[in-house]
Amino acid sequence: MLTVHTADAVHGAADAPAGADAVAVDGAVVVAIGRYEAVASAHPGARVRRWSGLITPGLLNPGAPALLEAAYHPDPREADELGTEPLTGAALAALGMDETRWGASARRGLQRMLRHGTTAVRGPFARPAVRTAVARSGLRVHAPARPAAGPVVADPLSAVPEPTGLDPLASVPDPAEAFAAPLTVGGPADLAVFGVRDMAELAEAGAGSCVATVLAGRLVFRRG
Repeated sequence: MLTVHTADAVHGAADAPAGADAVAVDGAVVVAIGRYEAVASAHPGARVRRWSGLITPGLLNPGAPALLEAAYHPDPREADELGTEPLTGAALAALGMDETRWGASARRGLQRMLRHGTTAVRGPFARPAVRTAVARSGLRVHAPARPAAGPVVADPLSAVPEPTGLDPLASVPDPAEAFAAPLTVGGPADLAVFGVRDMAELAEAGAGSCVATVLAGRLVFRRG
């Protein structure tokens, strides 16, 4: 379906005209970026989604293996017993995890990432259940960063670091460094909307200010 997303501004778009505040997507592809009046007139009949805030590319979470393979995301029905925050270390070890439980935890962790504007994750993933959950989520998987020279690790899971946060913006000085890829005409319709006025405010507010996430043209998260 042809959809025009419009907000106060668009940031992180390649070759966008000054004052761009709209992105048109057709299916899973970006077909136009520019001022709303021009984009809407060029695409009559398009569904319009109006947002308050800043449209940007979706974010890349480089710490996804740790978040999904070294942390347990409790089911809401377990909140009284386990709380709501991811469990690691001794608390995780006490759960006696199996593949079924890892898969369910990963699905909940992926949903939490979508609520933070994430549309791509850094791989790889060693647990089969986690790999399946990531594949079914539709999130794009980027190749791992080039590792430093060192000994070969026999068990990949033993090398998974302690989890970092769900906010990809927390570890970069400039929010643009967390963008998975620039928004480009002809490129994938992966974008996020944050309830902020500009990039400086986004850096201060963090990815928790996300109000909507669009992955391959589909609205996969919308803050109620």
